[in-house]
Amino acid sequence: MPLQGPQRRLLGSLNSTLPATPYLGLTTNQTEPPCLEVSIPDGLFLSLGLVSLVENVLVVTAIAKNRNLHSPMYYFICCLAVSDLLVSMSNVLEMAILLLLEAGVLATRASVLQQLDNVIDVLICGSMVSSLCFLGGIAVDRYISIFYALRYHSIMMLPRVWRAIVAIWVVSVLSSTLFIAYYNHTAVLLCLVTFFVAMLVLMAVLYVHTLARACQHARGIARLHKRQHPIHQGFGLKGAATLTILLGVFFLCWGPFFLHLSLLILCPQHPTCGCVFKNFKLFLTLILCSAIVDPLIYAFRSQELRKTLQEVLLCSW
Repeated sequence: MPLQGPQRRLLGSLNSTLPATPYLGLTTNQTEPPCLEVSIPDGLFLSLGLVSLVENVLVVTAIAKNRNLHSPMYYFICCLAVSDLLVSMSNVLEMAILLLLEAGVLATRASVLQQLDNVIDVLICGSMVSSLCFLGGIAVDRYISIFYALRYHSIMMLPRVWRAIVAIWVVSVLSSTLFIAYYNHTAVLLCLVTFFVAMLVLMAVLYVHTLARACQHARGIARLHKRQHPIHQGFGLKGAATLTILLGVFFLCWGPFFLHLSLLILCPQHPTCGCVFKNFKLFLTLILCSAIVDPLIYAFRSQELRKTLQEVLLCSW
């Protein structure tokens, strides 16, 4: 069943989802609890977007500059940085246009504004889809490097990696265009939610299996050197902490947005779901936080990349 009202826009203007229908306000029934709405200042939203832009530009620059980083893993990390950069840029651009319109500084025809809104929507949706794909790609690359170490270079050949990267970008652009073109169909939201769940399951299975193999390898080394059990236990705890950070950040930053989409399918008219819809800007802010945290998790932990980044920053001065 197609969605009705302004809320049918999938990603549209930020204020098109918030006041979609009357049920998004506080209910008039005094027996129902008031909605919890987290207010995100426009300045904070723009600041997070700019921080993400700078971070991800630095990651792309460092990988492009250092030939030692021209490997499949870093190509996926670079593409993730580009996707996160586009997520931040498109959200910041949309917010800036809204603020300029509200201030009366920007005046344009409704048709032009509609076309611009469509372009930004495609950019936002496409960059989100590609970000999720490259997060999954990084997980697959690390899994292959652990379980198929001797065959890694034959499996992850650069031409094959480049074809996979191009395919991800093409699919992201085409799917986002279709999603925005048919935004008023529930199937669009269902596809996006299913895609998120698939990526979450894929990452969880691969990383958990990788951690189990690493712990098994650590036990073998401990037996070989006749080391004590606490050393192995400490390794397992460190690996579990890393796994928790990887999956926790992914779920906490992306989960609320896809919960929002799921509730649009399950209970679009229910007052309780309406309370969730009122925090749509918070969910977009969490995605911006993901774009900030991703370089810290996947890129800046590399000593080689940090060294290159230092050289880039010193040369810029």
